[in-house]
Amino acid sequence: MRNFVIRDEEGNEHGVFTGKQPRQAALKAANRCEGTKSKPVTLMLRERGTKKVHIFKAWKQIVKAPENRPEWMPEKISKPFVKKERIEAID
Repeated sequence: MRNFVIRDEEGNEHGVFTGKQPRQAALKAANRCEGTKSKPVTLMLRERGTKKVHIFKAWKQIVKAPENRPEWMPEKISKPFVKKERIEAID
């Protein structure tokens, strides 16, 4: 598992998301953001121990839950989406 830290525009870091790949961590972070498909949010995730910053466009949509959902799951769920923009190196 790898750890990814969210960076804001000023370079401040907060919030750690884990995943085997950067996309997996970005999906977890996207589920907490307020972006929509028409106005996606830019997520900047830096992998801990490196100087790589993975930049994604992220949003979430309310969709119908799958047919085989467990009883505790609501009928409508929030589904995250991400699209990788680029990778940058920080100084």
